[in-house]
Amino acid sequence: MIKISRSAVEQHLNCQRCFYLAYKYKIRPHSLPFTLNSAVDNLCKNEFDHYRAKAEPHPMFLEHGIEAVPFAHDKMDDWRNNFKGVRHINKEDGYNFGGAVDDIWQKPSGELIVVDVKSTAKNVFDWEDTYSKWEYAKGYKRQLEMYQWLMRMNDFEVAPEAYLVYYNGKKNEPMFDQKLTFDLHLVRLECDDSWVEGEVLAAVKTLNGDAMPPAASDCPNCNYLRKRWEVSQKDPKNLVD
Repeated sequence: MIKISRSAVEQHLNCQRCFYLAYKYKIRPHSLPFTLNSAVDNLCKNEFDHYRAKAEPHPMFLEHGIEAVPFAHDKMDDWRNNFKGVRHINKEDGYNFGGAVDDIWQKPSGELIVVDVKSTAKNVFDWEDTYSKWEYAKGYKRQLEMYQWLMRMNDFEVAPEAYLVYYNGKKNEPMFDQKLTFDLHLVRLECDDSWVEGEVLAAVKTLNGDAMPPAASDCPNCNYLRKRWEVSQKDPKNLVD
């Protein structure tokens, strides 16, 4: 049984070779934790939990005309835990797939709205411009769709729309005073999770294979290694053993 995460499937979509090296051989570039972003996530979740306990809509729901309340379920803490998450086990195809949601809201119809919290610091926040130019923004939509699919596989009715709760830090305030202030942007996305199962199966197939998959032509890690190799062939003395 292969245990595979939402982020692993996203990496498989971006570069099969990096995915293969990371999840079959544990070879991956070192990365630093985004602790400030995590703090924003936690504070936002605390707010949702406050209104979840009261079975009331968060004020942002009222402001944006969203008829919903934070979904109350005894597995919510597990679903939001990075080491547990929402999971779907497919014994026939041999995989255990999952990911940790940030929050889930429930409409009066019973349908669930999948939510992810993001934070950034831009002079001007323009989601449409960001989505048209940057692949990472499209990855955020895929992230929501993978969570939607997981909830469906756990027998929940899921709404087609999902939300990014986006906090944009104000970095040009006249005084810091040890406080960060944010603008809140609620980004509604119409999602389609019909592609998810096929990509999960493709990632599992790659991991089960013995051949090194091709590198993506636009993968920054693979392109760095290509350039490094080219330089090493010209002057190998400059390379660290």
